[in-house]
Amino acid sequence: MNEKLRQKLAAGETAFGLWVTSEASAVTEVAGMLGIDWICIDMEHGYLNFKDIQGHLQAARGTDMTVLVRPPSQDLEPIKRALDVGAHGIVLPLVDSADEVKAAYDHFYYPPIGRRGIGGERSVKWGLDLENYVKSANDELLFIPMIETQKSYDNLDEILGVDGIEAIFLGPGDMSASRGAVGEWEGPGVTEINLDILRRAKEKGIGSGIVARHTDEAIQRRDQGFGMVSLGSDIGLMIRQIKQMAGELGKDTVGHRWF
Repeated sequence: MNEKLRQKLAAGETAFGLWVTSEASAVTEVAGMLGIDWICIDMEHGYLNFKDIQGHLQAARGTDMTVLVRPPSQDLEPIKRALDVGAHGIVLPLVDSADEVKAAYDHFYYPPIGRRGIGGERSVKWGLDLENYVKSANDELLFIPMIETQKSYDNLDEILGVDGIEAIFLGPGDMSASRGAVGEWEGPGVTEINLDILRRAKEKGIGSGIVARHTDEAIQRRDQGFGMVSLGSDIGLMIRQIKQMAGELGKDTVGHRWF
């Protein structure tokens, strides 16, 4: 289920993605048609529920696009339920330590690695493919912790040393906030921290992901060696295009969005 993304990470190529914040499954359908490599459906912020997540996963069916879910917390219920409706992996928010990764592994993996329970939901084709899924899920699913706090940066080597981590995702805005620069995308020192995290992860054969706020930044992140680069969020991209077109037509718009 994650073959295309894994191949790009292994080859040192950049896989481009999209952050999904809207319930409209057409967003995912179009992303798949366009050949986007991966999407991350965001449950940490906003209003999406598991019915919305299932709709996005159904819209991605028949594509080779990886569909990740960022749950609202590191707890059992949201991780388990996201996987049960068919998510290809989890982007775990606000990871501060290796111990938090290992605790989340209990919810993410089937025995003997974790304690994920076996159910008959969409991930196993409503029980019709249960045996095949449970045999392969521990190897096929992607677990991606977010490195987005000063504590996680302080504990980076221990986090990167946990078995099973193939990629991490950086959160510059939250990293900045944790260092006292609330509301800044890359506060003082965070640019250097991002590149240091990228370098140290690469030394361990681990890919790094990050969100780009515009095309030039996406090019920059690609050239820096990030293996996963989000082109932005669905709503953010819509706002960006509307503002650009309106400006070119002489229409004033208001406000500013991060990504």
